[in-house]
Amino acid sequence: MRNFIYTLLLAMTLTLSGCGYNSFQTTDEQIKADWAEVLNQYQRRADLIPNLVNTVKGAADFEQDTLVAVTNARANATGINATPELINDPAAFAKFEAAQNQLTGALSRLLVTVEKYPDLKANANFRDLQAQLEGTENRITVARNRYIRAVQEYNVLVRSFPSNLTAMVLSYSVKPSFTVANEAAIAVPPAVNFGTPEAK
Repeated sequence: MRNFIYTLLLAMTLTLSGCGYNSFQTTDEQIKADWAEVLNQYQRRADLIPNLVNTVKGAADFEQDTLVAVTNARANATGINATPELINDPAAFAKFEAAQNQLTGALSRLLVTVEKYPDLKANANFRDLQAQLEGTENRITVARNRYIRAVQEYNVLVRSFPSNLTAMVLSYSVKPSFTVANEAAIAVPPAVNFGTPEAK
């Protein structure tokens, strides 16, 4: 009887290890950790924006609609409650990503507009904030890439045999991932027009 119980336990252990259960737990925890880092970097960016806006406000005749767009985009992005459950809901994830992309676009327009203001570009406080913002954007890119890799590993597990059987039994489903914001635009090949050289 004892041998039978040992054999049964060994068979159950081998079955569980072969079905991918432990791999699901490992990859799911990795996704949660990587997601937390993405949120951390987005929060860092959101925290920099009020100081950046206040510095830019000090410039004479700066376009107010640009500042309003950044402020509204920040409010929209930080207004989304990015709970851990969000990464299991494709619609909520898409809404979060769209809000962050809107903020990225508004910040890009702000920094392009600043080019028209030499005094503002020379402002040490602005240059420091701009450098911090650029560093944060790089951190966001790294954090998103780690998250994308973790989700890819998990999603492959969900869709591959025999671990897909475990996924069905335990209701594990494919998780959403970040996409390229302007995928349609970058899919179009750039138009190259060298024109005619001017006569000397």
